[in-house]
Amino acid sequence: MSKTIKTVNWVLQKDGRTLSVRTHGRDRFYLPGGKIDAGETALAALKREIREELGVDLLSETITEIGVFSGHGHNLPDGTIVHMTCFQADYAGTLAPSREIAEMRWLGQEERHLMAPMGQKITSALLCDTARKTSCS
Repeated sequence: MSKTIKTVNWVLQKDGRTLSVRTHGRDRFYLPGGKIDAGETALAALKREIREELGVDLLSETITEIGVFSGHGHNLPDGTIVHMTCFQADYAGTLAPSREIAEMRWLGQEERHLMAPMGQKITSALLCDTARKTSCS
């Protein structure tokens, strides 16, 4: 029986690059965000996770859901499926990674291989949507 994990993730793009983070002990970069706690709404979880990881406040009036992406989670037991609800939003403050973040980088499409597979899938889909292509690889 497979396990499902629901997460919320922030997609912040600038000059063709996507903000990505790598936590200690991990070999790949991820989109900032995390799991939704019991009794927590997706928006509350998103704002909490981004505040904890990057020290900025997402501006509620700018938060927009851009899609839900599902797939096998990187470094998780076989059969574990991750449902990532992704959002775009403006923020207030200065990006400052917390102690749980080993590295923060702006990754371009040429560096997609540094991201976990789900991050690669999401950034590829967004690139294709932006270019109004009908298919992507």
